Amino acid sequence: VQLQASGGGLVQPGGSLRLSCAASGRTFSSNPMGWFRQAPGKEREFLAAISRSGDMTYYADSVKGRFTISRDNAKNTVYLQMNSLKPEDTAVYYCAADRERNFWSRPEYWGQGTLVTVSS
Repeated sequence: VQLQASGGGLVQPGGSLRLSCAASGRTFSSNPMGWFRQAPGKEREFLAAISRSGDMTYYADSVKGRFTISRDNAKNTVYLQMNSLKPEDTAVYYCAADRERNFWSRPEYWGQGTLVTVSS
């Protein structure tokens, strides 16, 4: 599975962004997907994950209620809608794919990151 994340950029506090992650390979609908981020000087942090069918989602407490993960298996794409952004959300955001299974367990494949900067 090859992953390509996009949609990062500069946004003001309180604003919104939607990240996309396009996957290659004909097994995308068999892979649970996740989003992570890494801020400067910090470890990579889990944000959200979604089951292969999209019926189950999981969120870190730090983003619950503000971020929404979704997927479109027909487009081989997973999204991360980010609302009410804060300066502490500034980081490089990564999408990841688990191996073929129903529900998220751990990242097996990584995409390149996309930078999100929240600043006025």
